[in-house]
Amino acid sequence: MHHPHPARTNLSRPLRLMITALAALALLLAAAFGFTAWQAAAIERRFPNIGTLTDIGGYRMNALHVPAGKNADLPPLVFIHGASGNLRDQEAAFLAPLRGRAEMLFVDRPGHGYSQRGGHENDTPDGQAAAIAKLMDAYGMQRAVIVSHSFGGAIAASFAVFHPEKTAGLVFLSPATHPWPGGVDWYYGLASRPVIGWLFTRLASLPAGLLLMDGATKSVFSPNLRRERYVDEGAPALVLRPSTFRANATDVFNLHDYVARIAPRYREIKAPTVIITGDSDPIVLEEIHSQGLARDITGSELVMVHGLGHKPDYVITDLCIAAIEKVAGFERDLQATAKVVETRLQQSGVPAQSAMGASIERN
Repeated sequence: MHHPHPARTNLSRPLRLMITALAALALLLAAAFGFTAWQAAAIERRFPNIGTLTDIGGYRMNALHVPAGKNADLPPLVFIHGASGNLRDQEAAFLAPLRGRAEMLFVDRPGHGYSQRGGHENDTPDGQAAAIAKLMDAYGMQRAVIVSHSFGGAIAASFAVFHPEKTAGLVFLSPATHPWPGGVDWYYGLASRPVIGWLFTRLASLPAGLLLMDGATKSVFSPNLRRERYVDEGAPALVLRPSTFRANATDVFNLHDYVARIAPRYREIKAPTVIITGDSDPIVLEEIHSQGLARDITGSELVMVHGLGHKPDYVITDLCIAAIEKVAGFERDLQATAKVVETRLQQSGVPAQSAMGASIERN
């Protein structure tokens, strides 16, 4: 009778274990990929496109265009959202109180919301500023007041440098515009890398982001209370879709080197400018960015609000609108208005913490 060789018998069990482990790993990876695809589709069903896609030369930009009313008293307004945002973020804050007063364009930046990414020129703020300029041309908007929040501030500043003829005024809200000490959170660098970033955004970032979304958005508003329906109205979950998360990560990862190169040119900006910031911002350092803009842009006005976090667009919308009015030529005492809004700010008790997909700086 023939008996198996003992060595072959001993090798078969480790081989079977290895095959089993690889099969289990393959099933886990397939489940993770499937979960991400399922949830990304669910996010888009929950937050469908409310704008219009426009070809600007090789790719399409998405925006919500709102015509001016019969009694409009303000120049055209272009709103640029920050990191991890989309056009709904600024639309939910400003559309209702400003409807009828101006022609308004709420923009999905390249790769965000429902805008296509375009080429590598959109990996930095100057490329995105050029995309917005082309979009304005498509809508027949010759000049506009550019209202920007957070990361959008770097794009607005670049817009004013490279497209001064289109810049009627600038309103910066908690801007990120200057080089800062330190770096950015680790996942920005990881998600922006060619291969591992593709895997990370399809395996881990979406489920992690869903778990962290409530706390992260509260942290962005901290120390102020987050608007109750912000997660529904601002649709921050759109950033968790893999391609959008990678675009956002690339934006933030590239920001420091870009602003280090371009910030010296802010002195060229001549448009009327107001900068609104808080002394309790957990996301960006106001003493670097906001005070830096006030130093660099001759004639600009810095409005510092005590107790304000990173979301003046929602927390003190009336002061932001007063700033828009002032750059448009209205007489407005913004410093006095700032004192009024300070008295109504309530501390939320939410500790400032790392907000996945939202924070800009890491000290």
